[in-house]
Amino acid sequence: MATTTDMKLIVGLGNPESRYNGTRHNIGFEVVDAVAAKLNAEFKAGKGAYWIAKASFNGVDVILQKPTTYMNLSGDAVRDAMQFYKISLAHLLVICDDLNLPLGAARLRPSGSDGGQNGLKHIIYTLGRDDFARLRFGIGSPAYKGDAANFVLSKFSPDEQPIVLNTIEHCRDACLSFIEHGLPITMTRFNRKEPTLKS
Repeated sequence: MATTTDMKLIVGLGNPESRYNGTRHNIGFEVVDAVAAKLNAEFKAGKGAYWIAKASFNGVDVILQKPTTYMNLSGDAVRDAMQFYKISLAHLLVICDDLNLPLGAARLRPSGSDGGQNGLKHIIYTLGRDDFARLRFGIGSPAYKGDAANFVLSKFSPDEQPIVLNTIEHCRDACLSFIEHGLPITMTRFNRKEPTLKS
């Protein structure tokens, strides 16, 4: 059995082309970008189809990852990074959008189904396991159920931006808590059904 490290792997899901910047489906990228900015880490090409940023937080080494495989093949990049850096499943956290949650909600779970999120679905398929931490960022839902594909690739409206920015910061801090304290404490502190905005 391969030796694993105590390093944490934080994966933000999204699509790599610039035309997807700012879309609901790319919110995982925005969260890991916020973590990288907080830790003064810079993304660069990794040893596979992904960008990585290496950092340390309160004595814990961490790899931040953005797959460049496109959302539906995210599992390939996650598997490759876990193997290359010898990361255990217990030290993996995946951040993704969730249109089943209201805008601004944040839900951390230690395992479970993909909930219809294709990136998460491919990670579960590729790893052959679903018992890894995931942080779901609520992006709201479309007015019509049949419009989900267009909805996740749409950009947030100006009215939604304050909630989005608040939730990015909230999820960034959740990632830092996961790195330092682990999942149970982080779930207690950071799971929320709606944002709390300062007036």
